[in-house]
Amino acid sequence: MKLIPCRLSQMLIEERTDSQIIFLNEIDGERKIPIMIGALEALAIDRAIKKQSFPRPLTHDLIVEILKQTKSACIAIRITEIRDGTFYAELVIQDQEGNEHLMDCRPSDAIALLVRLDNVPLYVSEDVLDEAP
Repeated sequence: MKLIPCRLSQMLIEERTDSQIIFLNEIDGERKIPIMIGALEALAIDRAIKKQSFPRPLTHDLIVEILKQTKSACIAIRITEIRDGTFYAELVIQDQEGNEHLMDCRPSDAIALLVRLDNVPLYVSEDVLDEAP
């Protein structure tokens, strides 16, 4: 699978409907893909982008803290495929011994982690970039 470096380029939040969309752009190209996400995930992404903090950790903040406490790291986020209109993603987690683990996740959760982590690359498979609407 050929992976293309991408970035979160835009997020559209429609507060009165369930139409939340994130857009991922390839870094060295023109292609852009829209991914529909849930309202709660959009809120989690938006709050992290705006650097809002809360007295207790939200779910994605908790995951980041678990990674830190276990001396693990998310070393990449990959959007790997589209099946029946649904995007699939995976986290590449490196444990303290250097072993890599792939974890299946929703793209919205992956992006919510991405905006909370420093210097984690986002990759989208060439097939997804070619196939996305």
